Amino acid sequence: MLRLTLLLAALATPLSAQDRVVVVGGGLAEIVYALGQDHRLVGRDTTASFPPEVEALPDVGYMRALSPEGLLALDPDLILASEGSGPPETVQIMQAAAVPFVQVTEDPSPSAVLERVKTVARHLDAVQAGDALVAQLEAEFAALSEATGAVTSPKRVMFVLSAQGGRINAAGRDTGASAMIELAGGANAFDDFAGYRLLSDEAITAAAPDVILMMDRGGDHALSDAEILAHPALGLTPAAENAAVLRMNGIYLLGFGPRTAEAAQDLHRALYPAPQQEG
Repeated sequence: MLRLTLLLAALATPLSAQDRVVVVGGGLAEIVYALGQDHRLVGRDTTASFPPEVEALPDVGYMRALSPEGLLALDPDLILASEGSGPPETVQIMQAAAVPFVQVTEDPSPSAVLERVKTVARHLDAVQAGDALVAQLEAEFAALSEATGAVTSPKRVMFVLSAQGGRINAAGRDTGASAMIELAGGANAFDDFAGYRLLSDEAITAAAPDVILMMDRGGDHALSDAEILAHPALGLTPAAENAAVLRMNGIYLLGFGPRTAEAAQDLHRALYPAPQQEG
């Protein structure tokens, strides 16, 4: 506690220029880079992994398990944090500190992506670059909307977050995964509950997803194609029968940064591949 008090006191006088920025949230880090302001970064959280060079920065830990000492030890003059950052006691301490602690919306929607860009640009005094990026993203979202508008029968997509002991943890409504599925022109196969939930085998077979979507990660919670086919419920779904299993990079798919429209377009093309031309 004494160390924290000394850190707070040392930072009591704000600097004139905010050139030591800590970013908390992978999507926000991408925005900083897209604005050409990455030279200001002195730290990031674990979720910030793109572009690859961001990983060379000091890591303050996972965005929902931050410590005031870890943040202030980098001597920042601005902290940009996704609004879901925590825990609450850390947020309260940082809000009372002299260092500006800016919480940025993490709503998974196109309008929120644009608002995030504007917020970050404003706090980095890069409004002109922000306006240019917003215009680019608006054009990308318009092209995406045109593409998805042609979908007449949305495919039912099941997003699998993890698998533990044979139990499948899947995304319901009000999640970033559900928002991305809908943005890409699909329909969440599990819209009868909010958040993430461990599903029964009966619920999976009843939902009958056309496509299974996962992050392309390894580890104990990942599922191989062989494990999907062998699963007593997943193996009976139309998705498994048609080998319709998609994997995408997690921060690309769910970061909701400046690559959001691009990621949604990629998912859209994977869900609705163009018919092969006969030669």
